[in-house]
Amino acid sequence: MKVSVYLNFTDRTEEAFEFYKSVFGTEYAREPVRYVDMPGVPDERRNLILNIQLPIADGYLLMGSDVPEGVGMGGELKMGNNVQICLHPDTREEADRLYAALAEGGNAHMPLADQFWGDYYGELVDKFGITWLVSHTPSA
Repeated sequence: MKVSVYLNFTDRTEEAFEFYKSVFGTEYAREPVRYVDMPGVPDERRNLILNIQLPIADGYLLMGSDVPEGVGMGGELKMGNNVQICLHPDTREEADRLYAALAEGGNAHMPLADQFWGDYYGELVDKFGITWLVSHTPSA
């Protein structure tokens, strides 16, 4: 299993990640996914980042996205809810186990499900207020 940190910004993700890219001297793990790839997105958001991934250390990813104002995890995006821990389990079964265990006593606000970008993905806030993203990417 791999673990990454997920950063949310209000319309500054690309700027932030270009900065981090220069700091760590690495290239994106894959092409950034933009909101244009998501159905039903307003024109003013289409070019913003939905998901970006930058390797910064051996097996460690810094991930991020632009979050519309007022739509952050658990309400308005602010310091404290703009960082999440993302788990990348090797199997769907492990994703299910981790999600269920972390959600106990918390708020499982986005159940694990197959997503349009290909991952088996869900989000929750645990009983201590920490936001967890569980994302299993099937092998090719």
